[in-house]
Amino acid sequence: MDAARAWVHRAVRLVEADGNRSADTHLRVLPLPPDWGVQLYLKDESVHPTGSLKHRLARSLFLFGLANGDIGPGTTLVEASSGSTAVSEAYFARMLGLEFLAVVPRTTAVAKLELIRRHGGRLHLVDHPGEVYAVAEELGARPGWHYLDQFAMASTVTDWRGNNNIASSIFEQMAMEENPEPEWIVVGAGTGGTSATIGRYCRHTRRRTRLAVADPEGSAFAEAWRTGSRTVTAPGSAIEGIGRPRVEPSFVPSVIDLVATVPDAESVAATRLLHERLGVSAGPSTGTNLVLALRLLDGMRRAGETGSVVTLVCDSGARYLATYGDDAWVASRGWDVTAARERLEPLFGTGA
Repeated sequence: MDAARAWVHRAVRLVEADGNRSADTHLRVLPLPPDWGVQLYLKDESVHPTGSLKHRLARSLFLFGLANGDIGPGTTLVEASSGSTAVSEAYFARMLGLEFLAVVPRTTAVAKLELIRRHGGRLHLVDHPGEVYAVAEELGARPGWHYLDQFAMASTVTDWRGNNNIASSIFEQMAMEENPEPEWIVVGAGTGGTSATIGRYCRHTRRRTRLAVADPEGSAFAEAWRTGSRTVTAPGSAIEGIGRPRVEPSFVPSVIDLVATVPDAESVAATRLLHERLGVSAGPSTGTNLVLALRLLDGMRRAGETGSVVTLVCDSGARYLATYGDDAWVASRGWDVTAARERLEPLFGTGA
C-alpha cells in the first residue's frame, strides 16, 4: 500500500472515531398541557462537538471526499457557508492536518467567524451571500484544492437508508414514547440535505410520518415547493443558517409534505419562549422550526387528534448573543417580537 492510500485509511478511521465516541444527541420534551393529548420533542443537535446539526453533514462530506479520492494528504479544502458548516468542517480539517478556507458572507455572526478561526480555519469574506458559490468554486478549482460544496452534495453524501443518520436516530429514540411514530417531523432547509435524508428514510422504512419544512421569509424554497419550479429566486433569508436565495441542488421537494413560511419576528420570539420554558438556548433557525411544529400541533389538537411532532434544535444561541439575542439589533431589523410572542404564547400552553 502506498503512503497516500495509507493516509486515507488513517483519515477515515479518525473521522469515524469522532462519531463513535460521541453519544447520540438528546431528544428533549417540551412540556405541554397533558389534556391536549399531543407531544412535542426537540432533537438537540447543539450538543455535537462543534455545536450544531452541521457536524453530521461535515463528517459525511469528509468521509465521502476521502472515499471518493477527492481528499488526500496535502489537499486544501474550501467551502461556501453561512457559518455553521464551516465551523464543523474546520474541526475535521484540523483533525486530518489539512488547510481549510471558508468563504462566508461578511454579515455572518461574529461568534461563528471566531469559531471557524478557533478550529484552525481561515476566512474569505464576501459582501453578498450569493457570491459565496462562485468564489468557493473558483478557489476549489486550484491544483491541490477541493471544493466540499455542501449545497450540491448534502443530499448525496448521507446514507438516507439508516447507518445512524438523523432520521434513524429520531425513530430509535421515539420507540418508547406514548406516540412513537410522529405525525410530523419539522425541519428547516439550508442545503436541503436534512429534509432529503428524513423524507427518503420515512419512505424507505414505510412510515406514515409526514415531513414539513419551516421556511423563513425571503427564502426561495417555499415557492419552489409550491410551484414545482427549481428556477425560483428570492432575496434571501434574514434567519442565519436556513432559507436560500436560490433552490439548492440538494433540496428535494418530492419527499416533503408541507413547506410553510414563518415570519422572522416569530422565529426570534420562539427561541426566547423556548429558553424560558425548557432552559434551552438556541439559534434563530430553531425558532423557525418550533413555530411551525407548534402550529401543526395546534391544528391536531383543534381537530381532536392525538399524536407527536418532532423538530430540531439546530445550534446554540450563544453564537447569536450580539445579533438575534440583542434587543437593539432585533429592533433595528423592524421585527416586533413582543407582538409575535403574544401570538405564540398560547401554543406553548401559556397565555390566553
